[in-house]
Amino acid sequence: METPIQIKFENSQQPDSEFDLLKLEELYTRKNLDHSIEHIHRVSFYMLIVISKGQGRHTIDFQDFEYDTGTILSIRKDQIHKFHIHPKARGYIILFTDQFLASYFEQTESQIIIQLFNELLGSPKMSLPSKELKDIESILQRICKEYFSNQDEYSMGIIRSELQILISKLYRTKKKKGEIISERKYLKEFIQLQRLVEKHVFQHSQVSYYSKELGYSTKTLNAITRSILNKSAKAFIDEIYIKQIKRLLLNSTHSVKEIAYDTGFEESTNFYKYFK
Repeated sequence: METPIQIKFENSQQPDSEFDLLKLEELYTRKNLDHSIEHIHRVSFYMLIVISKGQGRHTIDFQDFEYDTGTILSIRKDQIHKFHIHPKARGYIILFTDQFLASYFEQTESQIIIQLFNELLGSPKMSLPSKELKDIESILQRICKEYFSNQDEYSMGIIRSELQILISKLYRTKKKKGEIISERKYLKEFIQLQRLVEKHVFQHSQVSYYSKELGYSTKTLNAITRSILNKSAKAFIDEIYIKQIKRLLLNSTHSVKEIAYDTGFEESTNFYKYFK
């Protein structure tokens, strides 16, 4: 079993930017990395991969996604992923942190980004037709020019504006395809619940705890999760619980017995039975 490397955001060229931009083909040939990109990673930032040419495969949270020209892959903070090297593939990788979101985007814009990167609200993979891909590539080329060539006091502001346009265009495309649930009732409340569950699920797996913390009745919590995911609040909490344990099993040097105890199981035999 592979143990993921915990990858923190680091930008040696512009340490204070909380933003970075890479060419996919350049990443494949980098020699100065302290890890293999083909090893599973757990990232502490957001990542957007735009495939401009070629075919390949990328793994996100235990699932392989095939890609080709025009594919966009979004990876959320704390997700596990890994690259599969395909030398003929070409594209861009955009990386940014929570701090970048807080500094450069308004609350409404941040909500759009959160939805675009939230695997529970839609697939992390989308496909663009050639005309839309060309439009996105033009934006990326302008970002590249500011980021790598101009680098003056106006560059990050311009990059922020270009990234806002890029995100909005991707969001619009997903919405037109029916892959965004922005109009659905309780979306804001669901995101609040999701964040709380992901933070506390090992200590609290009962609906009543989240009902009390958020100030909603258990009936309202069930209405929230059914509106967004068509499942009960308890089923949603259990789904997060299982996913977090899977990530922990892949991301820890602790024994299964230790992990079982840390995640709320008094006996490791019960832990085995739960997963079986």
